[in-house]
Amino acid sequence: MLIKKDYEFDRSHIWHPYTSMKKPLQCYQVVSAKGCRLKLDNGKYLIDGMSSWLSVIHGYNHPRLNCAIKTQIKKMSHVMFGGITHPSAITLCRKLIDIMPSSLECIFLSDSGSVSIEVAMKMALQYWLGNNQNRQKFLALQHSYHGDTFAAISVCDPNNSMHHLWKGYVNKNYFASVPICNFSDDWDIKYFDHFAFLIKKHHKNLAAVIIEPILQGAGGMRIYHYKYLQLVRKYCDIYGVLLIADEIATGFGRTGKLFACEHANIEPDILCIGKALTGGTTTLAATITTRKIANKISNSQANCFMHGPTFMGNPIACAVAAENISMLQNNDWINQVDNIEKQLRKNLLPLKLLHQVSDVRILGAIGIVETYKLINIITIQKFFVEQGVWIRPFGRLIYITPAYTIKQEELEKLTKSIKLAIENPLNFL
Repeated sequence: MLIKKDYEFDRSHIWHPYTSMKKPLQCYQVVSAKGCRLKLDNGKYLIDGMSSWLSVIHGYNHPRLNCAIKTQIKKMSHVMFGGITHPSAITLCRKLIDIMPSSLECIFLSDSGSVSIEVAMKMALQYWLGNNQNRQKFLALQHSYHGDTFAAISVCDPNNSMHHLWKGYVNKNYFASVPICNFSDDWDIKYFDHFAFLIKKHHKNLAAVIIEPILQGAGGMRIYHYKYLQLVRKYCDIYGVLLIADEIATGFGRTGKLFACEHANIEPDILCIGKALTGGTTTLAATITTRKIANKISNSQANCFMHGPTFMGNPIACAVAAENISMLQNNDWINQVDNIEKQLRKNLLPLKLLHQVSDVRILGAIGIVETYKLINIITIQKFFVEQGVWIRPFGRLIYITPAYTIKQEELEKLTKSIKLAIENPLNFL
């Protein structure tokens, strides 16, 4: 057990995500994890509803993933990727090409989701330089979130996201309104008017459109209509603009399709993946593009793609990612996600009747409850831990994205805890 001095050290010296060093939020010490349960240092177990930000899709400490890591580390933990390749990277990339749309065949491995977005944006810029065009702008969606690094910030919502602080420091891009209709609502072409206007007006300066397919994540957990995505692809083709799909959060089955683009039956020109790529065991991301784009980049002034992370193609990460894809190819996840969606609909949709709730949104293994009032993060986090669950809300959103392997009774406890939390007025500001 950690002594009090260790907690004080953590609060005084260790910066946690989106947290003040002056008044840090309480951190709970996890000493081990297995399946969908986190064990705290005091011996208490929490059912994890977040799968560590949509990454641990098979649960913690999965024996197949652990075995892949142990097998690889006995051979080598790392080797530089410049001028060197290795079996784990080759195996992973073969498997990725197997599950990708046929047009996507050139893979750039990187360290994290944000970096994969940086890579995609640089690819788009360099592609146009290879075409002797200097296109420097991007078109994204309002309420979008694509990461925390500076190029990624420039395509996150400039007004309503956590990145409004960086206005004036990052490049100015264009932002189209997203449809107010949910995934299953009736579609109206008017929802696409603003996007159509912007791409028509600015297409000659656009390097690419970048979009989170179907689900907007940290920008508000919005689930929008698949026809919007179909029209984005159509208009990118009409106006000769590249399409970047950010599938970092949505990839590998989370929305009920292996990739969210499949809901609209479209293929992007560049695809970004991360998070669940390794089953949540370690950090790895990839940016995947077409042969045409890769060749044009090679025609640019640099004659090569100008990016190269030190830990690119890390053998351990590649080995466990390849095993993760093998597990997904068994297709067990399809029934798992379908069962989760059915249970979320049964347990969460009735919460719409609560006067505190403005909306409930569900797709695949994603359940979102939006409230009218802002959530008191300090009190609600403590409340959830007391209930024996780990759920981390933000703003007006209580959401869960559990591992696909979660048991019915575990998911039941998560959804009951959400109802209890909403009914407690102390959990709101």
